[in-house]
Amino acid sequence: MNPHLFVYGTLLSTAGHPMGDRLRREARLLGEASIEGKLFSLGRYPGLIEAQGSGARVHGEVYALNTPAASLEWLDAYERIVPGAHDQNDYARVERLAQLVSGGDVNAWVYVYLKPIPASKLIPEGRWRPNAG
Repeated sequence: MNPHLFVYGTLLSTAGHPMGDRLRREARLLGEASIEGKLFSLGRYPGLIEAQGSGARVHGEVYALNTPAASLEWLDAYERIVPGAHDQNDYARVERLAQLVSGGDVNAWVYVYLKPIPASKLIPEGRWRPNAG
């Protein structure tokens, strides 16, 4: 199972969120990275929308999970993913290519947002900041 995870919101090392603290206990931070997509504000957290070919990038971090199956189980629950209920879930976990700032690419799991979001909620720089709304 792929051990890599790309995060861009409350799980970032700088977010100060308890679930991010748990992630850091169960994984090793590989470094800053970006992934193709557009980032939108959903209030207290962001949502990444896929945007192939747009040139837009979302900035975050890549982790190597120590025990991928166990960590992905609680991460899916944290993102409120209900197996078999794709139409009801707000997020889906998919594998996408992330570019590490230090160089190189890695195939990583990422949570993409599935629901429509108003264009006015776009975070143009693709970088979420805690408490930014």
